[in-house]
Amino acid sequence: MAKIAPSILSADFVNLERDIHNIEENGGDWVHVDVMDGSFVPNITIGLPVLRDIRRITSLPLDVHLMIERPIRFAERFIKAGADWLTIHLEADTSQNTMTCLEMIRAMGCKAGLSIKPGTPLKAALPYLTKCDMILVMTVEPGFGGQSFMTDMMDKTRRLRKLLDEVNPECLIEVDGGIDAVTQGICKKNGVDVMVTGSAYFKAPDRAAFVKIIQE
Repeated sequence: MAKIAPSILSADFVNLERDIHNIEENGGDWVHVDVMDGSFVPNITIGLPVLRDIRRITSLPLDVHLMIERPIRFAERFIKAGADWLTIHLEADTSQNTMTCLEMIRAMGCKAGLSIKPGTPLKAALPYLTKCDMILVMTVEPGFGGQSFMTDMMDKTRRLRKLLDEVNPECLIEVDGGIDAVTQGICKKNGVDVMVTGSAYFKAPDRAAFVKIIQE
């Protein structure tokens, strides 16, 4: 069964607690938290204080996606603030720091994720596959919500699943960007385990029904 991780990037921040409880009530699996620094991506969202407050109000796993430069500087603090899954970007630092950061995340008892942008070739992620609990394949350019799904990324997820089955079969594949009631089916057929969805979830006339479409 696929998992759904609604992204609070599309939530009503004035009523964030209400919207997070709504994810729980509608059967969502995880809460996806997008952290952007205005440097790695051209947008700024939320940081540690908000994550700490979210941790206090929900028992759902917090899937924290760091779209920031040199995430090794902040990884420990995000874990202590409540992240259950912490995903860093391959493109955000040196290969050595990326490897060290993934190892540190797991050593602290958190699940380690590695994200790759649409333009990043899959071969760039090969050295890290055994160090990850999840690989996030971006199906839009990171930084903004509401973009259209990049169907050509499905070749990447399909090839990634074959590679992971050989070296790290327990590792999940997550996608983020343009996931709706139609594109979710394409993702499932191409090896995806977890789907991040923002506007499609929060704009759905029946959110519980939308969650079931993803999960079934």
